[in-house]
Amino acid sequence: MMNRRPLVIANWKMNKLPSESSAYIQKIANPLRRYPDVIPVLAGQDVLLPAMVEAAKQTDISIGAENMYWQDRGAFTGETSPAALEDLGVTYVIIGHSERRNYFRETDEKVNLKAQAALQHNLIPIIAIDEAIKPKDDNDRSHWVVNEVIESLEGISAEVAKSVIIAYEPTASIGSGQAMTPALAQFSLRRIRLTLADMYDWDVANAVRIMYGGSVKPENAYELMIQDDIDGVLVGDSALDPDNFIELCQVANRALLTKIRRLDEF
Repeated sequence: MMNRRPLVIANWKMNKLPSESSAYIQKIANPLRRYPDVIPVLAGQDVLLPAMVEAAKQTDISIGAENMYWQDRGAFTGETSPAALEDLGVTYVIIGHSERRNYFRETDEKVNLKAQAALQHNLIPIIAIDEAIKPKDDNDRSHWVVNEVIESLEGISAEVAKSVIIAYEPTASIGSGQAMTPALAQFSLRRIRLTLADMYDWDVANAVRIMYGGSVKPENAYELMIQDDIDGVLVGDSALDPDNFIELCQVANRALLTKIRRLDEF
């Protein structure tokens, strides 16, 4: 756990203008220097990325894309090349978000192609997974989560898989205002880590950072992030406010200190 620095990732979705994104970064840059063990990532729509990358220079903030295609070039009007994202200076890319799966019919096969392409271009994929089918009970939920993990990582080697980030977003919690309980979130993320250990080994499973997303806000983030297998949060609406993002990073830092103390006591 101690090698897994916590992340706070803002997914702005289709919000903000280029000028607003630059002002946001300018506001949070200095306050976030107080939390060097927390990795802050801002993911914005493609049209914002040049302004975001420029504003984030000389800061500790990393920039992510919200989506990409799996081909470098070609007649794919409206898509975004992973090679272009790499050249721009983007570091992360969200792949397979539930809104992409639901609205644009993205499949696990497409998510896998995108993940492999991202890794080939030094982009860190944030692979979002959820319940592919409405679960009947906890065991059913685990079954579908496990399937998405296996299919999304097919063909990715153990050494490369260590750099992948997995974000679990239960569909019932996204945009609902009600996050999953910390205990159930921990249960789900533990199943993901056990799946990684089964697919690869515990060296890989313990290296991969697994995040929780779905109605995360400063008020509930601490109880989520002190769970053993929750390595950060993927935040939507709440992260549109720069003050909230700063507070979320502060909470992540406090949760990390709690985990360190817990290990020392053990």
